[in-house]
Amino acid sequence: MKKRIFMIMGIIVGIVFIGLLFAGNYFYNEGIKRGTEVELHKESETVNAVVREEEQSIIDESVKWYKNQSPEVLEITSFDELVLKAGFIKNEANTGNAVILAHGYRGNRDHMDELVKFYYDQGFDILMPDARGHGESEGDYIGYGWHDRLDYQDWINLLIENYETQRIVLHGNSMGASLVLMVSGEELPQEVKGIIADSGYTTVKEELSHQLKHLYHLPTFPLLDITSVITKIRAGYTFGEASAVDQVKNNTRPLLIIHGDSDELVPTKMAHELYDAAGGDKELWIVPDAGHTKANKVATVEFQERVRHFINNKVLD
Repeated sequence: MKKRIFMIMGIIVGIVFIGLLFAGNYFYNEGIKRGTEVELHKESETVNAVVREEEQSIIDESVKWYKNQSPEVLEITSFDELVLKAGFIKNEANTGNAVILAHGYRGNRDHMDELVKFYYDQGFDILMPDARGHGESEGDYIGYGWHDRLDYQDWINLLIENYETQRIVLHGNSMGASLVLMVSGEELPQEVKGIIADSGYTTVKEELSHQLKHLYHLPTFPLLDITSVITKIRAGYTFGEASAVDQVKNNTRPLLIIHGDSDELVPTKMAHELYDAAGGDKELWIVPDAGHTKANKVATVEFQERVRHFINNKVLD
């Protein structure tokens, strides 16, 4: 009788284990694997319902300006032999200033189009990488900023060595925001002068936990833990180690954190956690009525004024 009970228990455990492996691979393919179309947790329709005409005209002009540009395509080879590509616009002003723009999850460099003209008008060269696993860059997985932080050190060095750049700003949206925050914890050349993070998450684990709850109405344990193990095997990192909040503790550069108070994709509380943890000279701007990465749309004039003030007083000073 006992032998039969143990056998049944063993079968049940085996079925559960196989089921968890199947679920873990499913969520890896949904959230980490390149090329899968995923509908992230949507924000309510009331968020960002009103964009003033003045703001919209500035955005429209910026997008139109970018479409008329022909960025040069630059490339580097990553530490793990991936060919990564970026668009580059050289400023006629030759100020020695450059910004690296980091796009969001499953996006590409063109998704930063709203910011390019603004930085060009400030006299900056603009480098727009496609993150690994995105756009024209190689890679079969999404790094959520973790391995990308090492790629960005290479992009920084390329600007310094090939273009004699003297002052560099890192500016990221969403996943790109967490990416630049992760970069902030690394040993960086003195040419990196400031970091701007718009709508970044604290850790990959916390952000995916939030998504798992709102998209699938499922508990974090054990699905996320299993998926993290699979991600370690297939992509080389775990969700827990991919931490912007830990990295930013080592930051020594001026830092501007921007977040909408109506962000349902990346909870606004994460901005406060990042700000509290951050080292160095830091600022936090919580934008009223702004959803995820929508500060520049709903408060364009103030957004540009704040970023310009940050650059002039913290980066170029």
